Order: sequence, then structure tokens, then C-alpha cells
Amino acid sequence: MNTFLLVINIFTAVAMIALILVQHGKGADAGASFGGGGSATVFGAGGTANVLSKATAWLTVVFFASSLALVYINKKSTDPLKALEKQAQNQQVDVPQADPAALGPAPSDIPSAATTTDLPTPAPTAPTPSLPTN
Repeated sequence: MNTFLLVINIFTAVAMIALILVQHGKGADAGASFGGGGSATVFGAGGTANVLSKATAWLTVVFFASSLALVYINKKSTDPLKALEKQAQNQQVDVPQADPAALGPAPSDIPSAATTTDLPTPAPTAPTPSLPTN
């Protein structure tokens, strides 16, 4: 059902774009008095505006109806915390407990390599001369 509504939604959107681009605006009627309106006589005088306008209106109704139906079908919980809790419950994994003996010796069992008294002290350095300021 979801895929069917999505196809209907995309088809009506493309059809609406095509119909809107085919229609001529209100300012195009002024050009007809100078001989530019000969192509509009297929549907009669003013007939194209009615047919295309009605088709566009019906496609708009179908587009909005299919969009609302898609939203209703795909509606998730409006509370993000509930959605996260539900997702966490669905993805719970049992983690096996580690064997302490397999992890190796504890840090308190390892002898320290050196203490601070075993380290050599650095040699004293001479002070750096300061530059004269102006």
C-alpha cells in the first residue's frame, strides 16, 4: 500500500508540474490581440484555461490526499524518547561476562618500573640574557 501511494504521489506531482508549465498566464491574453494566440484555438476560445485549470485542481486534490495518506501510514510515535526506548528494547543483546583470569594481572600486581627518586635530575641552566628595550 505504501509503495502504491508513493507511486501515485510522484505521478501526480510530475503531472501537476507539466500542466502548470503548459498553462499560460493572465498576461499572455494581451499578446493574442496582436496575433500570438493562434495556438490556443484547439480547445476553443478560453477552453484551454478551463480544461487545464480543472485538471490541475483535481491533480492537486489527489496529490494532497496521497501525501496525507502516506503521512498517516508512516506515522511513528510523536514522542522521540518513546521511540528510542522501543528501538533499544528491540535491539537488546546479551553480552557475555568476561573471565577475570583471562584479562591478565590487575594493575596492583604489576611492579612499578621506576619511581621519581630513581630519575636523574636535570642540570641547572644558565639564565637567558634579556634584550634591551627602547
